Amino acid sequence: MPVLDGLPGPFHRRHSFKVSVFAAGVVCLVALFAMTRQKGIAGEDSHRGSLYVDGRARTYFVHTPPGYNGTKPLPLVVVLHGGGGNAEGAEKISGMSPIADRENFLAAYPNGTGLLENRLLTWNVGVCCGYAMKHRVDDVAFLRGLLDKLGHDYSVDRKRIYVTGMSNGGMMTYYAACELSDRIAAISPVAGALDNPCHPTNPVSVIIFHGTKDEFVPFNGGVGPRQLGGPRDDKPVSYAVDFWVRKDGCNPAPKRTETRDLRTDVYSGCKDGTTVILNAVLGQDHAWPGGNQMLRMLPPPNPNVHASEMMWEFFAAHPKH
Repeated sequence: MPVLDGLPGPFHRRHSFKVSVFAAGVVCLVALFAMTRQKGIAGEDSHRGSLYVDGRARTYFVHTPPGYNGTKPLPLVVVLHGGGGNAEGAEKISGMSPIADRENFLAAYPNGTGLLENRLLTWNVGVCCGYAMKHRVDDVAFLRGLLDKLGHDYSVDRKRIYVTGMSNGGMMTYYAACELSDRIAAISPVAGALDNPCHPTNPVSVIIFHGTKDEFVPFNGGVGPRQLGGPRDDKPVSYAVDFWVRKDGCNPAPKRTETRDLRTDVYSGCKDGTTVILNAVLGQDHAWPGGNQMLRMLPPPNPNVHASEMMWEFFAAHPKH
């Protein structure tokens, strides 16, 4: 979803007290029912959870594949919603839960923060976005704590932890790899930008999906004509690619293939068996390729490029060394 950074100030002032009281009640309920269950779109039960980080109650849910009994460690894919979205939206947009059922992995969907408990949520990546940035929410600490909790509550293969996300969630995906490279094996940012300082201590495999006509997070960087919440000068996708190619010690000359819909650059020869791939979705605007369109205001995703399927194939081939 797009980055919905800025509800107007008068809205915040007029509704902040009522929303705060409402949110406080919701937080209490979340704390009491930290492991309630909900129905996932794949038809199997999912498990809600919460944890306190930096004085905040943070929420998420985990989709477990059929037959999961905790005896065998499974890969974990964390899916981050876009700015203005939520965990349920990330599950629907990505379509990751049905793939988790088929391929036998855990899929976790955390929530960002906002004035409302489950709406208009964002992630703080330093230069973006919305409530999370303005309130200096420590989302890296949340994701670190989430990985700790999931590792305790579920049987997680610690060498197969992966993160993906859309838009603001794509930005947070990059940030997670920057700060948690000792734990994350691979990432797949979708329509995000690497705008924040990045200091990974370990190689991380990276597969990027980005539309060449993206008007919210421009492929070539700069201020997008359809950016919401005010101007933000994003770095180009090439910056992120060059950064990870250098950090992972890859061959700087990629192998390129191109179809009508997709231009793919594969950087190999990287450290610790890592790989960096850029999938430029030709003519695509701001969307999850092959995913579900959540809002009419957003462009439709390209149905011929199945990002979630492709990223899982990449994840499965790139465990942590």
